[in-house]
Amino acid sequence: MQQSAVPELAHTHTRPIHWVATATAVAGVIALSSVLQPNPATAAQAAGPQSHSAPTTTVTAPDPAHVDFPIECGPVKALVVKKATGDLDGDDRPETVAVVHCDAPMGTPPDGVYVLTQAADAKTPRVVATLVNPKDRITVNTLTVSDATVTTDMVGYSSDSVPSCCPDVTTSAKWQWKNGTFVRSTPAGAHSV
Repeated sequence: MQQSAVPELAHTHTRPIHWVATATAVAGVIALSSVLQPNPATAAQAAGPQSHSAPTTTVTAPDPAHVDFPIECGPVKALVVKKATGDLDGDDRPETVAVVHCDAPMGTPPDGVYVLTQAADAKTPRVVATLVNPKDRITVNTLTVSDATVTTDMVGYSSDSVPSCCPDVTTSAKWQWKNGTFVRSTPAGAHSV
């Protein structure tokens, strides 16, 4: 092997201090980049002769994360597993429909379906209706809110003797706000599985 005429340079051999210096520099760049963020991008279209914009007021739907649901869960917490929003009573303020069950470590706990509302001056939402009681041993598969109607597809049990593992009835249900209460209608087609 032929020796180089140029002596080896000290910086060509990596030592632990080099890796520490590199890691420190990378951490500094990352920290600095998290502090110095660009402003959010905005786009505006030029207003044409036919373009008119009216001021809009956005009313947010009640957040189920801030509600104490009327469900008994013992040492575990209540868990919101589905939610849908819409104006159910025609007051131009959205309501939230939440499917809630206990966060059980095993099995499929029964669901409760609750309607939430929040007054303009209230800090937290409140439950105004229970559409499905957890005591009914129902599991909600789908939940939609459309045209002021709450619609669900559910599975349940034909009797108390049916094991919890094996729901044997499927059904759909719709609720609409009429005369100050939610009225349930169950479409034809509820059947055993």
